[in-house]
Amino acid sequence: MQRREFNQSLLALALGAGSRVLDCNPNVKDLNASDLEWLGPGGLTDVVGIKVGHFTSAQRPTGCTVVLCEAGAVAGVDVRGSAPGTRETELLNPVNTVQQVQAIMLSGGSAFGLDTATGVMRYLEERGLGFKVGAAGVVPIVPAAILFDLEVGDPKLKIRPNAESGYKACVAASSGPVPQGNVGAGAGATVGKLFGQAFAMKSGVGTASARIGDTGIVVAALVAVNAVGDVISPKSGRIIAGARTPDGHGLRDSMKEIMHGYQVVTQAGANTTIGVIATNVGLEKVQMTKIAQMAHDGLARTINPVHTPFDGDTIFAVSTGTLKAKAGHGHIGAIAAEVMAQAVLRAVTQAHSIPGLPAYQTYGS
Repeated sequence: MQRREFNQSLLALALGAGSRVLDCNPNVKDLNASDLEWLGPGGLTDVVGIKVGHFTSAQRPTGCTVVLCEAGAVAGVDVRGSAPGTRETELLNPVNTVQQVQAIMLSGGSAFGLDTATGVMRYLEERGLGFKVGAAGVVPIVPAAILFDLEVGDPKLKIRPNAESGYKACVAASSGPVPQGNVGAGAGATVGKLFGQAFAMKSGVGTASARIGDTGIVVAALVAVNAVGDVISPKSGRIIAGARTPDGHGLRDSMKEIMHGYQVVTQAGANTTIGVIATNVGLEKVQMTKIAQMAHDGLARTINPVHTPFDGDTIFAVSTGTLKAKAGHGHIGAIAAEVMAQAVLRAVTQAHSIPGLPAYQTYGS
């Protein structure tokens, strides 16, 4: 049997009768550096007042990532995916009372991972940081979002990020360079799952920032990419990570296959890309909400398909207000989409392979 015939037979077994192999995307080795990196080095902690800390499980690929805003930050959120797992997002509605958050938590572990925010609250309360409630002290405000990684590694271990994990992430938090790849909320992240986990690739956490001319404005992004779709360079339109061919030697172009009528075997809610935009520009809740909305354009430029019924895609946006210069929030939102797109690419290019899940570093570079 010729290789192409063998591939067609294998794909038919995996996806059902009537499926056929399409030409895979050109080899990602042909990508230029400019296809992957168009912003300078940097990350979320380039915004003054932001610390980032990871907790990564040593027993199973999972973990959590905390973004600390210890002096308080004005925040907004936008949830686009249809299978979200979140905490305290309604509080960020501009009509609601609380004006600042002290942290944002991103976690693996599906809904179990929301418990990590409890550990962050404990850490902040010990330091007297939170919404003041008179003699009762403070109530730390910690919105959170989770992604599904329960099937990565050995699911029988039932190891998930918990409150202690969240506390440890806070202890580890710093204003220094942010570790990327298989860490924190990205430890169990994967991409390209339209045709099942067997054809997926490893992803992780990525971060990027932009300093805007001589204005002093900084806009940055951090994201854990666990998308059902493929990840694409917006500069070249080339797929850099995603669903693999049955022989494991190519990329399948999920949307091209969908357009040819291939079946989709995936689990609703088993994915999700979650992230944070931060800026030093002083803005209000309604403006930060708009920036969070615009930042989703960065996901749309780099993930295809995105915002599906199988994803819980959620982006938070925070303003530390340490820069007194005025800026239009529409411009900040446009920049936010650009740094989010760069952060998505870094999430997949900085990840490394684990058993059964090759990563860009070994598969495409």
